[in-house]
Amino acid sequence: MRFMMLMIPKGYESAPPGVDLDPEAVARMMKYNEELQKAGILLALDGLHPPSSGARVSFKGGVPIVTDGPFTESKEVLGGYWMIEVNSREEAIAWAKRCPAGDNEVIEIRQVQEMSDYSEPVQDIVKQYPDMPMKSSQA
Repeated sequence: MRFMMLMIPKGYESAPPGVDLDPEAVARMMKYNEELQKAGILLALDGLHPPSSGARVSFKGGVPIVTDGPFTESKEVLGGYWMIEVNSREEAIAWAKRCPAGDNEVIEIRQVQEMSDYSEPVQDIVKQYPDMPMKSSQA
């Protein structure tokens, strides 16, 4: 089972572009990342720039509208993610609990939908795109 662990750092919604990270916190996080890698469960990970340097595209009435960050209505934003492959939700939670996160950080855990989770009509549509780089498209 694949799970995405989403890091939600409180205060990041108002961070300026180019905000720097605490080197000691990064060192602790890299040791944690190394543990995930050594356990053979880490598929991907990345940090994200703050919303102040991002954009949102909404589709009111089917028309794309671009809004540059920061986004005043945001209460929680993503600071980064890990994609892991483990045997259960409980195992994903156990790994998240080992993260050296600070008091202002929360990790949300979300299971990735596999193709077998979808109905046959949806699976049939996706099978028409065999070159699409979707791991979940492998039924």
